[in-house]
Amino acid sequence: MKSGFCAIVGRPSAGKSTLLNAIIGEKVSITSSSPQTTRNKVRGILTKEEQGQIVFIDTPGYHNSEKKFNQYMMEVVDSTLVEDADLILYVIDMTRSPGREEEELISMILKTNLPLLLCLNKSDVAKSAKEEIYTWLESKNIQNTIEVSAAKEKGLDELMGQLFDIAPEGEYLYPPDYYTDQTPEFRIAEIIREETINRLSQELPHSVYIEVSDIEIDEEKNIMWIRAFIQVEKESQKGIVVGKGGKQIKEIRQSSQKSLGKIFTQRIHMDLRVKVNPKWRRKDNLVKDLLS
Repeated sequence: MKSGFCAIVGRPSAGKSTLLNAIIGEKVSITSSSPQTTRNKVRGILTKEEQGQIVFIDTPGYHNSEKKFNQYMMEVVDSTLVEDADLILYVIDMTRSPGREEEELISMILKTNLPLLLCLNKSDVAKSAKEEIYTWLESKNIQNTIEVSAAKEKGLDELMGQLFDIAPEGEYLYPPDYYTDQTPEFRIAEIIREETINRLSQELPHSVYIEVSDIEIDEEKNIMWIRAFIQVEKESQKGIVVGKGGKQIKEIRQSSQKSLGKIFTQRIHMDLRVKVNPKWRRKDNLVKDLLS
């Protein structure tokens, strides 16, 4: 029996979250066309009766930045590799040439001496950087690779077979029917953030966070009541989120309720509003809580 924690790492927009959702077969990690959507260590649990259990940890996209908020996210990647992982799945976008981030990230990975599988993603689109990537991997003496398409769900069975091969021996870490260990509050906040980003990615992709202030469940009526706030940094951003006549926030609320209805068994009723929290990304305690 195999079991272990597998860190999923890579540059922004490499397709890590899409890959995780495809592997688990459930929506575990939110996705967006905007880079740096993932902020936390998001866990997805895959159990195969004949092989074992792998707990995947989706991490923020690794990139260079002087901004404090982005530096905190890079600390999430580092702590996952050093403290949490038993094996590593490094996701590389086949349409982009290896750059500075790849050099820094592979250096961090190799220092861990953990079992490693290189996942070359987006094999369904033009592999414009394929030759460069393989040359770069050869220079690092890395041969354990696989090509997949997370979007088309191609190559996943072979991917999982290789991961179970390199995973350590062990018993189940979670009950076999679990596919994530996320709290309801976290899942609700992430879905609302996803719906907000997907509508406003050009205006304020990283200027929002979600506060879930209250959840109540009426078991008799099978309803989950949610009160949540979209927090922004500026008064002008509040207007963008609300939209003309409240149209934008209404659409965010409705689409969030629909998405959450696919996750929870109750019917979702949501009170969603917008708050201004000036310069929240510079507030250390708040940021650490958000990224924990």
